[in-house]
Amino acid sequence: MSPAPNSPGFPVYVTGSTDAPRALIVVQEAFGINDHVRDVADRFANVGFFVVAPHLYHREGSPEVPYDELERAKALIAAISGEGLTNDLNATTDFLSSIGYQSSSVGVVGFCMGGSVAFYAATLATIGAAVSFYGGGVSMGRMGLPPLLELADDLKTPWLGLFGDLDAGIPVDDVEALRAAAKRAPVMTEIVRYPDAQHGFHCDARPAVYNEAAARDGYQRTLDFLAQHLRDK
Repeated sequence: MSPAPNSPGFPVYVTGSTDAPRALIVVQEAFGINDHVRDVADRFANVGFFVVAPHLYHREGSPEVPYDELERAKALIAAISGEGLTNDLNATTDFLSSIGYQSSSVGVVGFCMGGSVAFYAATLATIGAAVSFYGGGVSMGRMGLPPLLELADDLKTPWLGLFGDLDAGIPVDDVEALRAAAKRAPVMTEIVRYPDAQHGFHCDARPAVYNEAAARDGYQRTLDFLAQHLRDK
């Protein structure tokens, strides 16, 4: 974890230079801020972002959950409250504001549960763009949040959603319902589906679900989307 001034008041992984013109909040998968999430954050830092990855499990001691302990991860997700999540997001954007990054210069990218959080962050008017990789909770809310279908009308910043058609937890019908709901928002939204991709397709630390072609395409689309919608500080 890199040192940074005026931290949000709870554990965060910080990487990149505060001289970077734009900042990015990377939101964890269900397994915590582990080596993979830190590596993803570093990748974004290496292409010019100042990156903060908040430990959303900090109230439970910020554990890193092994990939084969899914039930433990589910229990940690269930312990997250909407109020706590909102406080953590606001503390993170307040921290970024304190070092010169206003909302138009801050993006959010989330994976798995983080994809749902990124969607919610796009309703708070504290960021400039959001990207969700396979964020669940589309038709049924979780983490104390309403379903994404209900949140869609409240989107205040541009949003990109990336989903795999083989995702057992997010049916294609839900994805298409979310596409239709997001189109009603007063901001630009886009959904991309990958026919051969499963849930977690971006995670190269999990060979069983990793899809290199979809991961590379999703990553490039993310960079392009952020470049289009964020402004330099």
